[in-house]
Amino acid sequence: MLPVIIIAVIAIPLLVIAARTMRRRDDAGEHPAGQTGADQAEIEQEFEESERYQAEWREEQRKHQDDTLIP
Repeated sequence: MLPVIIIAVIAIPLLVIAARTMRRRDDAGEHPAGQTGADQAEIEQEFEESERYQAEWREEQRKHQDDTLIP
């Protein structure tokens, strides 16, 4: 009976505290403290540019793939 009490009193609260700490750390990592609206807009702009470049790159790879296929 003693091991059950030890687990209930010590281990479970430690697990709850660890889970809350991990959640706070994850939430803080998503939105850095010093990030402003302008910073967010710049990040979004860079992301859109990279998406366009990636689409162009894929199209170029498709063109070259047809050239390199061995019949």
